[in-house]
Amino acid sequence: MNQQRAKQGQLGEQRVPGYNLVDEPWLTVRPANGGPPVKLGMAEALARAHELEGVVVEFSTQLPAVLRQVLLPVVADATGAPQTLREKGDRLTREGGFTKDELDNLQTYLDEHRAKFDLFDPVAPFAQVAGLRTAKDETKGSAALVATAASGNNVPLFASRTDADPLDLTPAQAAHWLVHAHCWDTAAIKTGVVGDPQVKAGKTTGNPTGPLGQLGVIIPTGRTLYETLLLNLPVTPTTVLGIPQWKRGPHGPTWESRAAKGLLDLWTWQARRIRLIPHQDDAGQLKVARVVISAGDRLTPMPEQEPHTAWTFTAPVKKSASVLPERRPRRHIQGKAAWRGLEALLAPNRQTTDGFETSVLLDEASALQELGKLDADYPLQVETFGTVYGTQSAIVEDVIHDAIPLPLLALHQDSEARQLLLDVAEQAERLAQAVNNLSADLRRAAGTDPIPWDKGQRPGELLLHTLDPLVRRLLAGVRDAGTDEDVLDRGRLAWEQVAHRLAWDVANELLLAAPATTFGGRTLDQSGKAGKTQTYRLGTAGANFRQKVNEILPRHADAVREAAAARAAEPGPTPDSGPDSDPVPGADFDY
Repeated sequence: MNQQRAKQGQLGEQRVPGYNLVDEPWLTVRPANGGPPVKLGMAEALARAHELEGVVVEFSTQLPAVLRQVLLPVVADATGAPQTLREKGDRLTREGGFTKDELDNLQTYLDEHRAKFDLFDPVAPFAQVAGLRTAKDETKGSAALVATAASGNNVPLFASRTDADPLDLTPAQAAHWLVHAHCWDTAAIKTGVVGDPQVKAGKTTGNPTGPLGQLGVIIPTGRTLYETLLLNLPVTPTTVLGIPQWKRGPHGPTWESRAAKGLLDLWTWQARRIRLIPHQDDAGQLKVARVVISAGDRLTPMPEQEPHTAWTFTAPVKKSASVLPERRPRRHIQGKAAWRGLEALLAPNRQTTDGFETSVLLDEASALQELGKLDADYPLQVETFGTVYGTQSAIVEDVIHDAIPLPLLALHQDSEARQLLLDVAEQAERLAQAVNNLSADLRRAAGTDPIPWDKGQRPGELLLHTLDPLVRRLLAGVRDAGTDEDVLDRGRLAWEQVAHRLAWDVANELLLAAPATTFGGRTLDQSGKAGKTQTYRLGTAGANFRQKVNEILPRHADAVREAAAARAAEPGPTPDSGPDSDPVPGADFDY
């Protein structure tokens, strides 16, 4: 059976029915009013977009691929991208989703281009090259498309299958992994195909990763699929919108390095030349078990109009008034929650100096709130996606995905909400560092070296993990508070109170686990300071930690001192009080 499937990559492959993404139920969606997910074709999903909460995918990084390669360009090309912020706001806040005219335009568009969305069309299969073949008609297993499947050198840890195991994909699964490959594929050597003049020794080298693999992807989401689509349509003049790949005509095996010709070209970028090879199994079900994957178009450079990433500004090597800072896509950091990158998410999209610049989509959401098109408490969510590659970007080591509520007011540069969230993120990092320093001092007092920053599990990471749900609740609380400064002040105090307790919970575990020898401690020479010594002992380490925490959380420290002074002024005996004694009055922010 496997040999028969391998031979289906040749020109005389099995004839199979078509599978059109317009009508076939390849999209899994959640109803906005609850209930189990349902499967719909693209036409019905868009028509009912205001009734659906969002798209459900098998693998997190498939979501931006489905949005960018299919849904967003169809909507933009059929109904037009917003020409102004006011138009975007009017469309976003419209009752009932798409208007009748827009629905008619969508249906007309899908009818006109229906053949281009057939996954197995013999002439122009969707996002593929018909007849793509190697000189020896070799094919690969469909695992070559699947980021989570063992394929060649890409073998996930604890994988339940090997490269030799056949992997039958349904057409719906194949469609998702097809667009995923165009967005996120590795930079591994690609198979050389007939008709590609740049093939050497049967291979193509120097391939970059898919375009999204070079970004820290940011997707704003709303209450419904319709709102999510509009939130992800940037204001774009028709003259620079461009056309999607299905309007460019059938692709051949040759590829080129070039700049994107408009937003729709960028979204539907064909980073690989791919052919899915379908067959019908013994039960007559349509499956994809073999594929051909070769090099595709190379995007040079990353366009400035890329809407789904934040940016980092780095100073030029040679300082000059005429040389601007270099602007690069900001990638997410493995193991860091999205809220730990708030300094980039909340940076206004107008920066010209060193620092960060947020996604244009988040900047537009902020402007829509200022225009009165979105309420201050609009439940905006931000989902972040990224891929961690290894071994010269030839394998996938990890996938990054997170989702956080983001208060719209925090996107305004001078808002109290923005400053509060930036302060909270900084305080969390400083508390983690204080815990790590406590651990290092205790280890030195015990006669061992501190845990290296790049090896092992440092206790500060445990604290950040513990603080994570607290920060997420704070984000939602700040959104609900709006411009009420009294509520925000209570939120600050409540955050510091709970963060103080959690930091001491971790610290006390370290102090209790310290051996008896740490009471006396050890005296060590200070590195780089001849004749200078420093004594490390448990008492000193604890006192330094207490001082540092009070410095990091000043509102809590002040409140504790004020509460202690008030108790001391009362008649009668004064109870003992420590850093974690009584609750702080007024800290009634909802956690």
